Amino acid sequence: MGGARQPREDGPPPVPSSHQGCAIRPVRVQLPAQRGELRVRHEDGHHLHHLVWRLGPGARVCSSAVLGGGIGPRAWILNAQVPGGYPRLDPDRHLAEIAAAEGLTGPGAGLMTAADVAAYTTGHDGGVTATATTGLGVRGWAAASDAEAATPHRPGTINIVVTLPVALSDAALVNAVATATEAKVQALLDAGLDCSGTPTDAVCVAAPEPGPDGGEPFAGPRSTWGARIARAVHTAVLAGARPARDLS
Repeated sequence: MGGARQPREDGPPPVPSSHQGCAIRPVRVQLPAQRGELRVRHEDGHHLHHLVWRLGPGARVCSSAVLGGGIGPRAWILNAQVPGGYPRLDPDRHLAEIAAAEGLTGPGAGLMTAADVAAYTTGHDGGVTATATTGLGVRGWAAASDAEAATPHRPGTINIVVTLPVALSDAALVNAVATATEAKVQALLDAGLDCSGTPTDAVCVAAPEPGPDGGEPFAGPRSTWGARIARAVHTAVLAGARPARDLS
């Protein structure tokens, strides 16, 4: 789910002992370009999946994630599936619990979705990898009326995680999120869907920390790296949106 909060530079919030010990096991490790893992856990009778990117030192992320949003160093990214009708009011703490069970330490970024995370889709272009989990049960247009915007929404969510092999400046990181969002909307329209997304979509862009040169200055859709981001995201979201359209 989107809605960035103040970045935590000291890692996820502490996890009460009563919430620790989630039953988690690996089911495959097949995302080498993204350094990610698909994992499975059991919570309150639900069989759920999450994706983990173990970025390690030297990476930073720009995101609208509910945990660790904003721009800053991030050692990991977590995209966690939750049940429809998600009852908890502390998603950041819930994500921290899952991260703790995974042994993740340091600052990270965490996203949530009610979509089937195991059905993730990917796109690759020129060293850029985009991963999307596409939940379209509650979709619409960004510029909605006050009445539509006030309607309660259950988590559906298109979550996008983009990894790049090159450093980006602060401005380019922000631009990369905008480019990814534009490409998402293009993919939804190309899939024949009349929407710009869901109310809770979120994006993470991960890239190496910039050196003295400050990193690549541009990530708009006509820049070298922005174009690659756009194509990778478009491929990933289109692949996820077509089945969602057919099921709706």
